[in-house]
Parts: sequence; C-alpha cells; structure tokens
Amino acid sequence: MPYMYNLSRTDYFCLLNMLDAIAKIKQYCTPFNSADDLYNDSQAFDASLMNFIIIGEMVEKLSSELIEATENEINWFKIKGFRNILAHNYFGVDAEEVWQIVHNGLPKLETQLKELVK
Repeated sequence: MPYMYNLSRTDYFCLLNMLDAIAKIKQYCTPFNSADDLYNDSQAFDASLMNFIIIGEMVEKLSSELIEATENEINWFKIKGFRNILAHNYFGVDAEEVWQIVHNGLPKLETQLKELVK
C-alpha cells in the first residue's frame, strides 16, 4: 500500500489496538468450522463481536489525516458501519456475515494495518 504519512502517537496506538482485536477474533474463531458452530458458542461469538466493536471504536479515534491518506485502500466507513450494526442491532447480527468478514475481510485488513505500523 503506497503510504506517505507519519503516524501520530494516537494513530499508532489505535492501529495496534485494532491489530490486537483482530488477533483475538482469529483466536476465538479458529476452533470452529462454520458460522453456525461459532454462533452456537455464545462466549466465542460474543467475544468476537465485542472485538469488532473495539475495531470500530478505534477507527473513530484515528486522525482525519490518516483516514484521508488511506481511504482508497481501507474502507473505514464500512468498518465503522459494521461497528454500528453490532452496537445497535446486537440481537439481529447475522452469524454468516460475521463468519465471512472473519475469513474474507479481516486478513486483508490485518495486512493493511501491519503495513501502516511498520
């Protein structure tokens, strides 16, 4: 990801918190083979959702400079939107959507965030 921006201390720590939350989600989801299996383990499912909320909260704390410098590579709006869905429609969360994000969206985001904090 071509990126020319000096991270502020706040941005750096927000990105590290996001990476930590991603690591926890991966850890919680690893034992499961399907969205239904994850959903049926309420502790792992709830813990995963909480960490998605943390990721969204960290996006809120990022500087506008960082958001603008990276918005072509990272869809911050979508990340915040998913946080809002989880926080405000908790009992309507689709386990399959969570499963797809864990397996298709998080790996790419993790790679992008690691690139930013190097």
